[in-house]
Amino acid sequence: MEKSCGNFLTPVRPYGISLIMNSVIQQIILLIVPVLFSITVHEVCHGYAAYRLGDPTARNAGRLTLNPIKHIDIVGLLVLLITRMIGWAKPVPVDPRYFRNPRKDMMWVSLAGPASNIGLAVVFAVVYKAFGNMLAASYLFPLSFMLEIMVMINVGLAVFNLIPIPPLDGSHILEGLLPPDMARAYSAIAPYGFMILLLLIFTRVVDFVIFPIIRAAVQILLSI
Repeated sequence: MEKSCGNFLTPVRPYGISLIMNSVIQQIILLIVPVLFSITVHEVCHGYAAYRLGDPTARNAGRLTLNPIKHIDIVGLLVLLITRMIGWAKPVPVDPRYFRNPRKDMMWVSLAGPASNIGLAVVFAVVYKAFGNMLAASYLFPLSFMLEIMVMINVGLAVFNLIPIPPLDGSHILEGLLPPDMARAYSAIAPYGFMILLLLIFTRVVDFVIFPIIRAAVQILLSI
């Protein structure tokens, strides 16, 4: 039986871009590179963690590559480009039967994706701090916005994917932390997880609960 480490792009709206770039096409251009790069690294880290723990499924499927085409879900990408709010990548296939300790190893595999985004957010925040003002004052000013978006997208991916609702990574992490009986009971909500997520997004619960966490983390990183 195969499981997948899903990756949902958190509904982050780039701060201030609409004040500078009023063209939808320009905004999409600024978004597309950070989004594709960030979700690609996220998925590759899931697959690589699984591979290191004994599961060759992602490697055999050609998913241990930084080629974003291998990770794009066409529908998820179209939703992203249309809404500029939510989207998703093609889940990396993971087969827990290869793991010595399936529950714990699946937890580490799931944690690898958000951890990679936190690492990227820190790196791009440092680069933004070092070169952002210089780029903003030159004809390369779009790169300044792109660096800022890199930080926001990666913080958003990390925070959103840590929500403990299937199929997000946080659900697998929580399963690995719970006692076996509780983990089995918790996994029963998996068939309804996607509907729960849509409900939280469209009722704006995510806006009021998750967005403040993302904004606070981004502000801290960009102000260091």
